[in-house]
Amino acid sequence: MNQIVRSFGTTVRQLREQQDWSQEMLAERSDLNRSYIGELERGQAIPSLLTIQKLGLAFGVSLSHLLSHAERIAQTRMLRGIELTAIAC
Repeated sequence: MNQIVRSFGTTVRQLREQQDWSQEMLAERSDLNRSYIGELERGQAIPSLLTIQKLGLAFGVSLSHLLSHAERIAQTRMLRGIELTAIAC
């Protein structure tokens, strides 16, 4: 569970940086608090569906796009963890 929360935060940060937006700009566009955006990006907050919808609207992408991107990041991190474990053994 924690992995997907961190991966969602990475997704938000990547999309924000692709737009060349500050956290403040994303907060304004999504009607969220700037400090909450930071918590999301660090994986310290679990977003509600409403929050995910607000972020999707701000970025111009669907909820499913945000979630599938986060899922791909989580899967990649998991595979890298397995590979590193195999190398260490």
